[in-house]
Amino acid sequence: MPLAPANQSHLIRSSQKDEYYQSSLRNTANEAFQTLAAVLSALQEGLRFQVCSLPVGSKRWLDWRREIELLSDLAYYGLTTLSGYQTLGEEYVHMVQVDPTKHRVPSRARRSLFVLLHSFFPYLLEKVLVSLENELEGGGARQRQAASRSWSLEAWLRRGVQRGVGLLPEPQRRACLPAVSVLRQALTLLQRLHVALFYLSGSFYHLSKRAAAITYLRVAGLQGDDGTIRSSYRLLGALSLLQLLITVSLQLNNYRKKQRARQEWQLHRNLRCTLPENTHSLNLHSNPQHTHSGGGPQGASCMLCLEERRHSTCTPCGHLFCWECITEWCNTKAECPLCREKFEPHRLVYLRNCS
Repeated sequence: MPLAPANQSHLIRSSQKDEYYQSSLRNTANEAFQTLAAVLSALQEGLRFQVCSLPVGSKRWLDWRREIELLSDLAYYGLTTLSGYQTLGEEYVHMVQVDPTKHRVPSRARRSLFVLLHSFFPYLLEKVLVSLENELEGGGARQRQAASRSWSLEAWLRRGVQRGVGLLPEPQRRACLPAVSVLRQALTLLQRLHVALFYLSGSFYHLSKRAAAITYLRVAGLQGDDGTIRSSYRLLGALSLLQLLITVSLQLNNYRKKQRARQEWQLHRNLRCTLPENTHSLNLHSNPQHTHSGGGPQGASCMLCLEERRHSTCTPCGHLFCWECITEWCNTKAECPLCREKFEPHRLVYLRNCS
């Protein structure tokens, strides 16, 4: 049966199908873990399985949600790509993986590299960046994570980041925090550039496949005019590149404005230093943001993490949670953890200056 290079539409449909099955596997694993955690919590407390035990199970699920999703993705690709079989998405569009020679399937080492870069590397990078941000910010974020798992990969990474950041002087720490934000934006722009190049070239829909040099061949004659499909995607790629250039230009313009505003603030602060010291102290005490930077009142606890509430967020039904906790919860279940009222995540209200 003749084979031909797969075009953009085949690769996109295959990826969408794989994402659908991966999402189903993740949801099933999350629900099973959350139920098991709630049952174990109830048994440890010597209580019956009631709603009152659900917050403890939810806290454990929030702690391990990313690891559960990682294991689900590794299981999916381990049973398909790593074992030398087609994924469900590849089977759906009748295409197979090939190495750069176009005559052989990828080697086990090449397939293993793809699985690690596609599933494990994004998880590891996100954990490192989050740990770095929390360590650079310090304060409550560090204490919040110190109470979490002490033997997990995240804790090991956090200790390594703490040792590295501890070697930096204070001026370099302040300079590194904006650098982390810039790195996140650069990764987003890199992904958009890669997608635009995919629309133009018709190969390597994922960065991981580009790094592993894995391409696809499909059964020829099952689709219509391949040239027309590729031409339409090339037009989309050109528009994507134009949009990316506009976005980068706007971000550079905003950066220049922030730099100018920072210079003006430095000048203003130097002028304020000439004022009496007691007046400057009075201004500091009159600004509540200098005395309390948290998102919620002291002593108020979140029912999901069972810790002091940070960045208080209100659901439509009136219950308060941490912003991080309730958004993580809504990624899987769009309902209130306490009263089970259904709502869309965009209806969450972030409470500023909550007292």
